[in-house]
Amino acid sequence: MSGVALLLPGQGSQYVGMGHDLANSYPSIRELYEQADEELGFSLSRLCWEGPENDLRATENAQPAILVHSFAVWSLLKEAPLSVMVGAGHSLGELSAHLIADSFSFETALRIVRRRGTLMAASGAKRPGGMAAVIGLEADGVEELCSEINGLQDPKIGLVVPANLNGPGQVVISGDVTAVEFAKTEAEAWGAKRIIPLNVSGAFHSPLMDDMAQEFSEVLAASEIVDPQFPIISNATVEPVAEANNVRRTLVSQLTSPVRWTEGVEKMSRLEPTTWLELGPGNTLSGLVRRIEKGLRPIPIGNFDGIKSFLETLSAGNTTEGEVDE
Repeated sequence: MSGVALLLPGQGSQYVGMGHDLANSYPSIRELYEQADEELGFSLSRLCWEGPENDLRATENAQPAILVHSFAVWSLLKEAPLSVMVGAGHSLGELSAHLIADSFSFETALRIVRRRGTLMAASGAKRPGGMAAVIGLEADGVEELCSEINGLQDPKIGLVVPANLNGPGQVVISGDVTAVEFAKTEAEAWGAKRIIPLNVSGAFHSPLMDDMAQEFSEVLAASEIVDPQFPIISNATVEPVAEANNVRRTLVSQLTSPVRWTEGVEKMSRLEPTTWLELGPGNTLSGLVRRIEKGLRPIPIGNFDGIKSFLETLSAGNTTEGEVDE
C-alpha cells in the first residue's frame, strides 16, 4: 500500500489495560514490554495493564506507556505492505513517530521519553502551571485573549499562551495557574462556549518549560540519533524533519512552543496520502483530523481487534472505506 500517513497520540490517551490484549495475543509484544520493564527499572507493563490510574496518569509514567503501546502496534503492522510517506505525533507522540521512523532505537527512546516525562513533572512542581481547553473560540481569538492578559504585565497573574492548536474551535492554553484561571473567566466574553481544565502536572508547551528544555537538550545531545526513514512533521515548525540534527532541535523546541496540529495535518494532507493510520491508545487524533480535513477518515488502531480488522481489510485490498473500531 502506497502513501500511508501515520498519526501518533500524546499524553492523555493512556488508559488502564492498554496493550494487555496485544501482549496476551503476541509473544513478541510481551517480550517488548518485558524489555521496557528492564530498561526503565520498574514494571511499566503492570502499570499499563493493572494501574492504578492515578499512577499511570503521572507524566513520567504516561509518556513511556503511550510510546510503548504505539510502538507495539507498529511492530505488528510493519511487515505488512505499507509504504509510509510521512508521520506526525501530538506532543509526546512526536517521539513515538521518530521511534517508528528509526530515528533512534527502542532502548534509546525509552531513556529519552522517561527523562522527558521526569523533567516535565519536576518543572511543573518547581513552577506550578496549568492548562485548559478553550472550546468554540478560534486560534486567533485565543491568541488575542492571551496577549491581552500578558499585556497587563501583572506578576500576580503571570503568563498564559496558546499551547495546542488542535483544530477548529479547539485550542488549549497553558501558563501560570493564576493566568490560566484568569483566562478561563474572560474566555466566555470572547466567544468561547466551554473551558475545560486539563489534569496535567505543569504548563506544557509554554515558556514555563524553559529550564527543563535546556536539560532535555543535553539528554538528546548524548543520545544516538540518526536520520529518520521517512519525514516527521514537527509540532513546533510544521516542517518535515528528515535529518538527525533537526530531530534534536525540534524535539527540544516543541517543549516551549505550541503544538501546531491543525497546520501539521494540513501540511500532511497536501502530500495526498491514500491512508491515514492512528497507532496507539485512543482515537482522539482521528477525530481531530476529520474536523480539520472533512474528507479524511483516519483509521485508529490500538488493540487486537483493530489490528486484526485492519490486516484483513488490507488483504482484501480496501483500506480507504470505513473505520476500524478502537
